[in-house]
Amino acid sequence: MNKTRLRLAAALIVALPLLQACVPAVVATGAAVGVMSVTDRRQTGVQAEDEAIEWKAAQSVPQQYAAAAHLNFTAFNKYLLVTGEVSGEEAKNAIGIEAAKVAGVRGVYNETLVGPASTLTARSNDSYITSKVKARLVDTNQLSANHIKVLSERGIVYLMGIVNEREAKVAVAVARTTAGVAKVVNVLEIVSEDETRRLDNQVLGSRTAPPQSAPVETR
Repeated sequence: MNKTRLRLAAALIVALPLLQACVPAVVATGAAVGVMSVTDRRQTGVQAEDEAIEWKAAQSVPQQYAAAAHLNFTAFNKYLLVTGEVSGEEAKNAIGIEAAKVAGVRGVYNETLVGPASTLTARSNDSYITSKVKARLVDTNQLSANHIKVLSERGIVYLMGIVNEREAKVAVAVARTTAGVAKVVNVLEIVSEDETRRLDNQVLGSRTAPPQSAPVETR
C-alpha cells in the first residue's frame, strides 16, 4: 500500500462532518470510515462483525436520549468505543449499558462527554487532526498505519488496533506530538511481537513474510 493512497484515504475523513451537518442530533457510526482490509490484522469475518456491532450499537441508544446526543460508535476486534456528547450522566450510563448488550461485544469504552453537541467547526477540526495523525503514522515507516484506527473528538485522539508494545509506543508518540492534539487515549489491544508476526503472516498468505528482527547486543 503506497503512501499516496493512504494519505488520500485519510484526507477523505475531512468531508464527513459536512455530511453530518445535514442531520440534527447525529448518531454516526465508525463503519462510515472503516479501515482498509488489505493489511488488517483482523480476520475478514471479524471486520464484518465490527461493522455490524457499530450499526447495532447506534440502534441501541435509548430513544429518550438519542435526540439530544451526538454519538460515534467505533468497533475494533469486537471492542466498542463510544464517543461524542450526551445530555447528562444518566444518558451516558444508559447508552453504555445498552451498548454492552450488543451481541458480540467483548468490552465497551464509554468515552462520551456530558455537554452540548460539538459544532461543525469542531468536528471539521477533529477530522483534520485524524488525517494528520494518519499521515504521520505513514511517514514513520515503523509500522503499517492500517494497523491503527484513529478517531478524534474535541481534540482528543483515540487509538485502536492490534499491535505489539513497540508499535503502540510509536503510535502514541506520533499522536501526542501532532499539532492540535489535546490528549491521547490509548485503547490499543497489545499482543506479543510473535503474535503480530503470526497475524501478518496470515494476511500475507503465500507471499513472503517480513524477516524477524535481528537481536541486538550491547557492549
